[in-house]
Amino acid sequence: MVHDPHVKRLLYFIFAGSRGGVNRMRLISKLKEKPLNQNQLAKELGLDYKAIQHHIKVLEKNNLVSRVGEVYGVTFFISTFLEVNIDAFNEIVSKLDKSK
Repeated sequence: MVHDPHVKRLLYFIFAGSRGGVNRMRLISKLKEKPLNQNQLAKELGLDYKAIQHHIKVLEKNNLVSRVGEVYGVTFFISTFLEVNIDAFNEIVSKLDKSK
């Protein structure tokens, strides 16, 4: 697969270059396993509901998650854009894991 340097730069900024990146990475990892709503994400990750709302907003703005449903029934999935670029995401995750 062709590696787009702009995608890597975006993913690096979202997950490694900004505050909250680790929690966004955990959030994406959970959504890779199965689609969840914000309340389920908060419980599974042990984070405040408001924090989940913030991280989801950042991820949606950058086209990394997509939503299905309305108001209370909104379920979040990883986006097609992220699915196509999942190798770049996994590379960033592995680099950050090694740096710990």
